[in-house]
Amino acid sequence: MILKGVNLGGWLLMEGYILGGRNIAEQEFKAKFKRIHGNRELAVLEKEFRKRFIREEDLRLISSWGANCVRLPVHYKIFEKKPYVYNKESLTFLRRILRWADKYKLKVILDLHAACGAQNCDWHADSTGKALLWRHKRNRDRTCALWRYLAENLASERALYGYDVLNEPVIAKGRVGELKTFYKDVITSIRSVDKKSVIFLEGNTWAQDIDFLKDLIAENIAVSIHFYEPLEFTFNFRRGYTYPGAINGGPWNKERIRRRLSRYKDFSSKYGVSVFVGEFGVNYRGNRYGELRWLDDALSVFREFGFSWTYWTYKAVSSGIFPDGIVQYLDNSPWVKREGPVYGLENLYTAWPAYKNKIVSSWNTKHFQVNHDIVKGLKKHFKHR
Repeated sequence: MILKGVNLGGWLLMEGYILGGRNIAEQEFKAKFKRIHGNRELAVLEKEFRKRFIREEDLRLISSWGANCVRLPVHYKIFEKKPYVYNKESLTFLRRILRWADKYKLKVILDLHAACGAQNCDWHADSTGKALLWRHKRNRDRTCALWRYLAENLASERALYGYDVLNEPVIAKGRVGELKTFYKDVITSIRSVDKKSVIFLEGNTWAQDIDFLKDLIAENIAVSIHFYEPLEFTFNFRRGYTYPGAINGGPWNKERIRRRLSRYKDFSSKYGVSVFVGEFGVNYRGNRYGELRWLDDALSVFREFGFSWTYWTYKAVSSGIFPDGIVQYLDNSPWVKREGPVYGLENLYTAWPAYKNKIVSSWNTKHFQVNHDIVKGLKKHFKHR
């Protein structure tokens, strides 16, 4: 099955830029919010955001575009009350999502975006600068146990397609054997209770380097990569680059994308393994710089190579950097405040008391606008089965 869908990023792990702010670790944001407003208000914020940011109607909308799957990034803290003690309420919540997906004929890939201790040093692993998953075996053991728990309880759900066991791991190349060992342990944990669902293994260095995975290939194992190249263009870090064109001192076009991805196609052919592009996307600037051409070229190469894919990301506060959502929040509300000096997410510290009800309401998709250009570009490729 070729998977074609979108990521539900920023929902079950709050990323700063997706909510119009700085990219700080979720734990940093929540700790300060709690200091200001207390545990009770933090619990209200968490509950309302989870309840409203993605709802059944979002799965229906995604399905109406022709997608057949969603990738669902999650934080380990959603499920773990304390080491090896799990939150049954969160499991119930996840089952509800899976049943919405099944209702609209969508498969779900469960993605561990933030593992115990953090698998890289970036905000999207909820790290404050250290990748403690690799420093302490107890963190790796807890992560394996969590995957066993999730697989044991979710394997019977019809919409569940598989497990993306670790988003964008980063470990020194000389220590990649530790990542390989960890993957073996996770596979063993999952396969002890679920023999059939697909297990997705991401490459090292933000899902780029996959050669070390060759010894782990087996039935229902897939390799996952991420593709945002050239980053200065897709993330709009360097203003004015146009695609196709000269970017970073060299030409970028469809042939360059094909060459860049050919090593993954070669790996797929050599080892008989499926490749899943779990993340790719582009910051949309009205197509003034060739964003739709980049999207079409990337998707055409994915199709040519037989890669599955999910676009990053479904929903976000519109901004000038990073892939900023297929549905976008365009208003400049007091809790967005694009003029600064505080942006997006961190405005919740001060805006919450006066605007709480409006903030909560604003998280509903009805207050967002669909980027029809991006949808049209995706639908062209969704329809190819």
